Amino acid sequence: MTAPDPTSTPSAERRPRGRPRKLPEARDDGNRRQELIRAAARLFRQHGFAATSTRDIAAACGMRSGSPFYHFDSKEVLLAAVMEEGMRFAIARQTEVLAGAGAPGQPLVARFRAMVRSHLDVLLGPDSDFIPVMLYEWRSLTPAQREAVVDLKNRYEAPWGDLLADLHAAGHLRGDPALARLLMFGALNWSAQWFDPARRATLDDVADAALQLFLKDVR
Repeated sequence: MTAPDPTSTPSAERRPRGRPRKLPEARDDGNRRQELIRAAARLFRQHGFAATSTRDIAAACGMRSGSPFYHFDSKEVLLAAVMEEGMRFAIARQTEVLAGAGAPGQPLVARFRAMVRSHLDVLLGPDSDFIPVMLYEWRSLTPAQREAVVDLKNRYEAPWGDLLADLHAAGHLRGDPALARLLMFGALNWSAQWFDPARRATLDDVADAALQLFLKDVR
């Protein structure tokens, strides 16, 4: 009988070839990541960033308490991901509007209403937790994270500047378009504090009221 080779490994102990098997938390990585972002957005909006733990977010997704760290290095990184996801959704939604009712060929007032209505949908419609989190928790970001979100925010607001300048030139808008843009976003964003879908006003009602408030000679 020959002596066993000390460098050999019994077949029962040999490691399988190929990549190691993923843990449950690592499977379907993209979907799990999106699930965490959505849950975090909802909890951050309901309870605040400071009062929400990664354990809370994991529990909302049916994960183990440490599982979010497979996808995000920290709760702060997850917060930044929530805000970036919200801005990307807002840009995509606005791009659709600009290709339809908000297209340059449409009347200026109709284009403006389409933009306002789209913004309200992002703020108050289905899956609308993302942007309010950005409004409430902005100071919780690091300077580098703020820079990334600001880049997305500037992309979103750029078409508004052009449209307001056109409205001003056509006599529909009083005052400086740049200042008007800041005041309009302030008023529209504040609706996240008071709008209640259970009340009689709809998002279309709010959009129509915004036109009466912001533009002159609108009926």
